[in-house]
Amino acid sequence: MRARVERGRVTIPVIVGPTAAGKSAVALNVASRLGAEIVSADSRQVYKFMDIGTAKPTLEERALVPHHLIDIRQPDEYYSAGEYARDAAAAVAGILARGRFPIVVGGSGFYIKALVDGLFGPKVADPALRARLRQEAQDLGVQALWQRLADVDPVSAACLHPNDAQRIIRALEVYESTGVPISLHQARHRPEPSFGWHFLGLRWPRQELYARIERRVDEMMAEGLEQEVRQLLALGYDERLVSLRTVGYKEMFAFIRGELSLEEAVVQIKQHTRNYAKRQMTWFRRDARVGWVDVNEAEGLAQAERQVEEIIARYIGEFSS
Repeated sequence: MRARVERGRVTIPVIVGPTAAGKSAVALNVASRLGAEIVSADSRQVYKFMDIGTAKPTLEERALVPHHLIDIRQPDEYYSAGEYARDAAAAVAGILARGRFPIVVGGSGFYIKALVDGLFGPKVADPALRARLRQEAQDLGVQALWQRLADVDPVSAACLHPNDAQRIIRALEVYESTGVPISLHQARHRPEPSFGWHFLGLRWPRQELYARIERRVDEMMAEGLEQEVRQLLALGYDERLVSLRTVGYKEMFAFIRGELSLEEAVVQIKQHTRNYAKRQMTWFRRDARVGWVDVNEAEGLAQAERQVEEIIARYIGEFSS
């Protein structure tokens, strides 16, 4: 199958939703049946050696269906949403150029926004201002800076977690340097879309999703999450790395330091994962483009998978014609 790709002609499906919703399983099954390829939109699966704690697709699954943007960085290498947007767009274009069809899958809302809507920030670089903001983050706390950002740029603040020091400082740097919120800069310079995008969100009743999260954490522990974290330490990676300040890893580091018992660490991982899932749902609910596919325990993912497959098959048919 080979088709001519025209700007705006091809619609790319994007499967989103909270952690443990079943996005990866649905995408894998649908892609294997339809001959599609998967472009990951997970900000932690880009890192090598972080397999269990990120619920990374197995080598067998990646052999069954090609996956892109997994294991492309070392844990101590910086990787931004802007870099992801460029890499993911190139992956999508490359898949289409080979006559195959891409499905974007993941729960990292900021990465998906960067890919679909583009990110733009003015060429502002004020090292002294940035150093001052970093010092204020240490002295006052990151959440104090987030509140300051919310006062001057509520649009950007609503898109950022109050603990996301790097992006909060960048947004404040742009505002204090230019007097204009970074969200307004981005709105003024939004790029023309290269493709159409169809958002499909998997949504569970809250208690059923939380039960799935609890089971997933138990499975991660059984698969060797503790050993994976110890191996990262043995390889020389510092637990303070951005990549490792991740739910599952940071709690296990606390256990290894003797600050938590193993049972306490597991309880915290489950709680923090539920909190993360809630933030993900808040993010995706704000986007009116997301078409929600409701899932419940009685019918499982099978019905949702059929709905997703019907939509993706239609877009593949349009691409092939």
